[in-house]
Amino acid sequence: MGVSMAPNAARGEAVVTLAGAERKLCLTLGALAEIEGALGLEGPGALAERMRGLSARDLTAVLAALLRGGGEAAFAGELDRAAVTPVEAANAVAAAFQASA
Repeated sequence: MGVSMAPNAARGEAVVTLAGAERKLCLTLGALAEIEGALGLEGPGALAERMRGLSARDLTAVLAALLRGGGEAAFAGELDRAAVTPVEAANAVAAAFQASA
């Protein structure tokens, strides 16, 4: 049995289930910079606008950055081969951004 991770609210962590396992996501400054770079954006205002209409590739890049921010680098590197549905990915990204608010 896996150990359930409690999110650290002070850090803005979210714990979600992806591909049948609990994963920790966190919108760190590093993750934010990675997201902006992957999407070719400059600044949080541009990010907010772009988040309204992400492609599947963009969604995967955002999710991978949030996973790395949460300490899940190994899974982030395998994300393109993982059994994660678009709905799971979108919900996970939303949970991470909500936790960081």
